[in-house]
Amino acid sequence: MHTPEALSKHYIPYNAKFLGSTEVEQPKGTEVVRDAVRKLKFARHIKKSEGQKIPKVELQISIYGVKILEPKTKEVQHNCQLHRISFCADDKTDKRIFTFICKDSESNKHLCYVFDSEKCAEEITLTIGQAFNLAYRKFLESGGKDVETRKQIAGLQKRIQDLETENMELKNKVQDLENQLRITQVSTSPAGSATPKSPSTDIFDMIPFSPISHQSSIPTPNGTQPPPVPSRSTEIKRDLFGAEPFDPFNCGAGDFPPDIQSKLDEMQEGFKMGLTLEGTVFCLDPLDSRC
Repeated sequence: MHTPEALSKHYIPYNAKFLGSTEVEQPKGTEVVRDAVRKLKFARHIKKSEGQKIPKVELQISIYGVKILEPKTKEVQHNCQLHRISFCADDKTDKRIFTFICKDSESNKHLCYVFDSEKCAEEITLTIGQAFNLAYRKFLESGGKDVETRKQIAGLQKRIQDLETENMELKNKVQDLENQLRITQVSTSPAGSATPKSPSTDIFDMIPFSPISHQSSIPTPNGTQPPPVPSRSTEIKRDLFGAEPFDPFNCGAGDFPPDIQSKLDEMQEGFKMGLTLEGTVFCLDPLDSRC
């Protein structure tokens, strides 16, 4: 229908009349949208008999979603992201009515949006489908392929934490054994035969490692102090998804930011569900022939 550049760098505008939106129970289904269309058409017939006109809107379709705007002020009334749109259908008999189901970002309820266009319902439906396909491919090329990798890295971070904890427990056990061995040696040595105090060693005759280093007080052969150990930078860079880069030497309790991770998971789930395009018949009754 359109070039990828038109949907990626710009948007495709359409004019339509907005019959409204209503909550539905399922994210997909012809009967689901047919009932929603009948419900909204009936409500519009009542308002029309009271002298109210159907509001006009402008649709802007791109890989970033379907925006519903007020035509004159360009105020955004609704912004439906493509990975939240699960079903889209147009009326094959009327050629004007089309609808789509979108999951609301705040309430997580499925809402069915119904529009009356000028003989271009099918084109709008196909444009939404093309935008969805391009958005899904862009998602895979950028961040989507990293979702599983991030989960694997988070699992590795947890494994490293467990190993560090296990290593610390083993160090404590070795230290306890060394203390018991020292006490045994002192109790069995003759009185008055105290030997000069020397640095304590472990069972392998190695001086135990201490986190408090005294290297700074030991002069170098030329009499100067050794250079201080550079401290790790406190400034943490983040990647384009807002996550901290994986550092095997700095595995804190926090994994990737939960808001970023949940957003990626939500997009992956939405795109994996897919968008169903369908042509159906909404106007089954004489009352439905015109809005």
